[in-house]
This record gives sequence, C-alpha cells and structure tokens, in this order.
Amino acid sequence: MRAARNVHHVGLISDTHGLLRPEVFTALAGVELILHAGDVGDGVLEELGTIAPVLAVFGNTDAPGDTRLTASIEREIGGVRVHVSHGHQLGRPTPDALLARYDADVIVFGHTHQPLVTYIDGRWVANPGAAGPRRFRVQPTVGRLRISEGRVAVEIVQLAS
Repeated sequence: MRAARNVHHVGLISDTHGLLRPEVFTALAGVELILHAGDVGDGVLEELGTIAPVLAVFGNTDAPGDTRLTASIEREIGGVRVHVSHGHQLGRPTPDALLARYDADVIVFGHTHQPLVTYIDGRWVANPGAAGPRRFRVQPTVGRLRISEGRVAVEIVQLAS
C-alpha cells in the first residue's frame, strides 16, 4: 500500500477567549499548522504553538495592537487557496456572504460560535465553532482540514463540555 503524497493536515480553531481546553491537544495532534479564526485571548497562541505553528486573526474581543494577529490570512496549502477571518466584519457572517466577499477555495471564520461545514459551488465554508468557555449552549468544538492532491475534507471535532 502506497502512502498518499502531499497530504496536509491543518487545525482550525476559533473563539477560545483565553481558554485552551486540554482536549484540544488530542483533537489537533499531528497537524502541521493551526489557523485560529479570532477571539483568541491571553496565552492561547503560546499553548497552541506547542502543537504546531499558529497563524491567527483578530476577533471583535481581541486587544488592539497585538502584532501576532492580523485582519485576515490568505494562504495556499497543497494547491488550495485558504482564507481566514473572524467574520465580525460582515456583522452576521453567513456562507453566502462569505463566498461573495472572499475569493478562496476554503473560507474559515469564527464569531458565531456555531460549528459549520458547507460546500457550495465547488468552494468550502467552515466555522470550527467555539473552543473556549462554553456559551450559548453550544458544545465546544475545533476543526481539522485535510488537503490531499487538491481535494478538501473538513471535520468538526467535539470537545468535552
């Protein structure tokens, strides 16, 4: 059996609000990169960095001036264009609004605390949900993005409540 070449595993996380649950380390084990879709909070980037390199965008609750956070991330991974932003820029982000605004193969966002994976017209929209303090009666979650030879798969992973 031949191993797949050019397979990329990327962790997706959002809305940690300063809390990194211990289960995140297991859920994101083996990823080569972590994309954080905002509302990070203190200490989270350092902890996530023990798993894999982290790129993060700022959310509406992040402190202004943190130079480790950016408004958006545009990155090509395995031939797939990935965009990350928090989503608050759109007010109430929806898949249709995100697809209209950003021209990427995969759009990752946060803000709503609701996990979502949808495929529309050949493009993916994913919200890994909220991994931080439990709010809005939503189960804490993260996501895993797998890119293999230009094909995309996104999985939502539930964390203990």
